[in-house]
Amino acid sequence: MLSVYGRATSSNVQALLWGLEELGLEYERLEYGGLPGSLDGAEFRALNPHGKIPVLLVEGTPIWETGAILRYLASEHADDGFWPKDPLRRAQVDMWAEWAKHSVAAGFTGPVFWRHTRTRPERRDAALIAQGIANLEAELGLAEAALTRQRFICGAALTLADIQLGHVLYRYFDIDIERADLPALRAYYGRLCGRAAFQQTIMVSYQSLRNTF
Repeated sequence: MLSVYGRATSSNVQALLWGLEELGLEYERLEYGGLPGSLDGAEFRALNPHGKIPVLLVEGTPIWETGAILRYLASEHADDGFWPKDPLRRAQVDMWAEWAKHSVAAGFTGPVFWRHTRTRPERRDAALIAQGIANLEAELGLAEAALTRQRFICGAALTLADIQLGHVLYRYFDIDIERADLPALRAYYGRLCGRAAFQQTIMVSYQSLRNTF
């Protein structure tokens, strides 16, 4: 059985879990990252010397970095719609997945979610948060344009790129901020919310992360 190391409230872990569920794979999740020092021990550092989650253990071999893990799983288990076999078609999915990771997920997690939701109200910098939202929504506008033409970010079917993009949208639409009018993105988010795997792995409480800094 596949073993996932990481806490359920980590957005990177959630992306991996969502991918595993969409691919119909059996796995166990081991709680790492929720307690101070749990990523610093020799046992975990032997799996990932960088001390970060998630880690996937496959037949005794660790894989770290969410994107690398998802690509491995897709290469081994996905159908041609989720992760195309043709290298050129696969690159079309991969480029959106990379953009989603580096421009959307990274643009939301630190500049918006950490500054707004994870920071206590009296310590929040409204100007920095507003700038973070503006930068994020400039990127989301690219998704908006694509989603006016198709149901998912790369076409008619869910792909690996949707995992990398969609996993941050639950918190983006749930936290108490003013959002731009992006109707195609919101409709896309609604379609994701209708998926059992998304509900199970992404639409989970993040109450323990609120106001922790």
